[in-house]
Amino acid sequence: MVRSDALYDVVVVLDYNIQPRVQGLGSAIFMHVARTDYEPTEGCIALAMPHLRRLLAHLRPTTRVLLGR
Repeated sequence: MVRSDALYDVVVVLDYNIQPRVQGLGSAIFMHVARTDYEPTEGCIALAMPHLRRLLAHLRPTTRVLLGR
């Protein structure tokens, strides 16, 4: 994934709607750097870089991220 801005400089892949894929629940949802104005994403989770870095320090392969609707 390549962008001209820094939004994808740090990306956390979420195992959301991958196996099995359910139509209508979205796909390719991941966590990435937010825009400075926190403009909405296309369904991803976006955090300011300092917050994302702080979270990364605590994530492990067994960490579960729960998404609410």
